[in-house]
Amino acid sequence: MSSTGASGRAEGGQLEERVDLSAETTSKLSQARDLVASSTSNLRDALALLGALEKRCRVGNDTPSLVRVCEASLELCKEAGDDEALLATLKNLSTRRSQKAKAIGALVTKCLPWVVDEGDGFTPIAVAEGDEASAKARDALVEELREITDGKMYLEAERARLTRTMAILKEAAGDVAGAADVLQEVHVETYGSISKREKVEFILEQMRLTLAKKDYVRAAIVSNKIQRKTLEEEGMTAEKIKFYTLLTQYHRHDKNALELAKDYHAIYSTSSVQEKENEWKEALTNSVVFLCLSEYGNEMKDMMERVNLDTNLDKIPECRETIQSFLKKEIIHYPLPHQTTLESLPAFNMEDDNTIPPSVSESSLASHWRSIFHTRINQHNLRTSSLYYRRIHLSRLAQLLSLSRDDLEKHISLMVSAGSLYAKIDRPKDIVRFKKERKEEEVLSDWAADIKSLLNLVEETTYLIHKENMVQGH
Repeated sequence: MSSTGASGRAEGGQLEERVDLSAETTSKLSQARDLVASSTSNLRDALALLGALEKRCRVGNDTPSLVRVCEASLELCKEAGDDEALLATLKNLSTRRSQKAKAIGALVTKCLPWVVDEGDGFTPIAVAEGDEASAKARDALVEELREITDGKMYLEAERARLTRTMAILKEAAGDVAGAADVLQEVHVETYGSISKREKVEFILEQMRLTLAKKDYVRAAIVSNKIQRKTLEEEGMTAEKIKFYTLLTQYHRHDKNALELAKDYHAIYSTSSVQEKENEWKEALTNSVVFLCLSEYGNEMKDMMERVNLDTNLDKIPECRETIQSFLKKEIIHYPLPHQTTLESLPAFNMEDDNTIPPSVSESSLASHWRSIFHTRINQHNLRTSSLYYRRIHLSRLAQLLSLSRDDLEKHISLMVSAGSLYAKIDRPKDIVRFKKERKEEEVLSDWAADIKSLLNLVEETTYLIHKENMVQGH
């Protein structure tokens, strides 16, 4: 020990003693490489030589030499093609007592290019088809690296990427549920060493796998981890489109037409989509269709008014005419002139996993939307009728709306229950009333208010006449 240099004497507990073993490290590394070069059977002896040196470097606090020894040990195993020795050496070196954080980080960094693509940092390296041994060794190394990085804040970025690699491998093996579960273990939104874009990409992958697993509750929770304003930042257009495309799958499962309209309109408003006419036409058309399928309300009406002001709507005549029909206070005749065109859209016939069945007749969701489309038209017609009629015979109203009496009563009952329409049906007299009958007190109160307003106007007018007469008299 006396022949080696030392620095930072441990006096007063302020600095740890550091022994300089760089010269010995260079000599031992060369000796170990020569042993393996002469015969791969000498790998065990070379690792034993480096193992003893690793302990001296670790105890002597010579971190640079320790990192060199650790990296060289892994390199020797890799060059010898001994995957078992590589895993064993990696595990032993990373679990040594009082192992330095820099050494563990160097071990992980050294192994990463052997299992993942250096371009994105998470795509697993390709192996030859049928080479199960190489694939098994790669998967085992990924799992071991995940174990090493677990709980270490200075390796949280590497753990996140390795977890994504493991999810890709599980999905490729057909275990979608396992891929989704392993990816949920990482709460990447709390990591500070990962860029905002990479966090968004990771969460989007979590969303995709939870939807593929059909865990829609979890998908909704994960989607709330992404702030919408983040997607509006420059350079996030691809992530924004992917996010809202995944949301369409979730909202299609919930059969939420208004949210679907919002999703497609968000895709339509993306700058990259605006540059491609066929893409923005598709997104705007889908937005209009699902907006017409939405339940009537202030939000739906406001969005419809805003979409109607879009000049791009003039380039899609069927959408322009459809949305104007719903905005006018006129009865709409079913089917609409462009009903067939709108119902043949791919988005209209998709299932809740965003796939289109071989036959439209096989799509249960498309049947639901067709039924809802007819219902929304009938509800619009009833609201319009209530504006022009205080009361009307049911038979006459059914004739106007092209409905049977039973269907008409059903639609009126549903709208009254939802609170979107006031109506009372007198079946013996075959009359439906759309205006609430007012009590004598209410009529008298309104009459008194009108008289008061009239008297105020008369008084103000008289005052102005007198004022004008006095001005003109002088």
